[in-house]
Amino acid sequence: MLYHLMLTLAEQVSALNVFRYITFRTGGATITALLMVFLFGPWIISALRVRQGKGQPIRDDGPESHIIKKQGTPTMGGLMILFGIATATLLWSNLSNVYVWIVLGVTLSYGAIGLYDDYLKVSRSSTKGFPGRIKMMIETLVAIVAVYIIMRAGAQPSSSSIAFPFIKNFIVDAGWFFLVFGAFVIVGSGNSVNLTDGLDGLAIVPVMIASGSFGVIAYLTGNAVFADYLQINFVPGTGELAVFCGAVLGAGLGFLWFNAPPAMIFMGDTGSLALGGALGAIAVASKHEIVLGIIGGLFVLETVSVIVQVVSFKLTGKRVFRMAPLHHHFEQKGWAEPTIVIRFWIISVVLALAGLATLKLR
Repeated sequence: MLYHLMLTLAEQVSALNVFRYITFRTGGATITALLMVFLFGPWIISALRVRQGKGQPIRDDGPESHIIKKQGTPTMGGLMILFGIATATLLWSNLSNVYVWIVLGVTLSYGAIGLYDDYLKVSRSSTKGFPGRIKMMIETLVAIVAVYIIMRAGAQPSSSSIAFPFIKNFIVDAGWFFLVFGAFVIVGSGNSVNLTDGLDGLAIVPVMIASGSFGVIAYLTGNAVFADYLQINFVPGTGELAVFCGAVLGAGLGFLWFNAPPAMIFMGDTGSLALGGALGAIAVASKHEIVLGIIGGLFVLETVSVIVQVVSFKLTGKRVFRMAPLHHHFEQKGWAEPTIVIRFWIISVVLALAGLATLKLR
């Protein structure tokens, strides 16, 4: 909104031409999202605490400390994040850009799925929410629609191609298979972040790190000069996603204020599914799907730990980890919660640097 309004006024006031710069509007989106969460966060937390009563149900088979320390903490904190992201994106981004609407659409759709899941859990006082198969089907449908629009919005054959990091000019045209591949990336990303969200502050910081990294990637991918210099796919229009990434970063910072140990609120599936889906959609739009697996390597590790645990137990009757996902394994080993969280943050930073290095190492 501000973008279009200010460009209209720029004809009379030349200083307003600064709104043409994506970097300026990214900064504006970050600050706006942060302020929205700060200003409305306490009210949202109070409202959710009153309506939820006992708060988020805690797994009986989870760590015993969670039953004692986390009982009664409200969930659905993702509403704060989504409010900040949506407000900042609508204010600062170019609303004529199709990629902005695709990513925002995936984010809000996944947020709605997670919200309903959280609602069922709270209303039933049970850790069982939305039936898994139905939930996955809806997520997949949303992802397929998003990927299809991305393919139609871009130029063929690059819009259906898969780029491989570290290898110069190695691009494979996947054709219609890209629809399946892209949907897998979005759905996988959403559920990976969901699995990681198990400790106070554990998921939100890696999401912010990944979002900041993809803000840089989206900006470079959408700039013809930088894309040519780095020899990466040039995707016109994706630079505008940097504004969205700035909004995620700002909203995440605001949420962390309330989610830092001991958490006043949990993001729930409302936030984790939405944020993961957003990262997946940005990766698909900017043609850096495989790089997401590097930058979001922590989410991948958490997901793999669950898969390994389930497969091992079904085949051998034995568990590889003391408890899955991976962060619960370290809890069972006696690591303090802040120790696990901060060390996982460090891992996220290292992986983000490795992912960004792929832009040059080709």
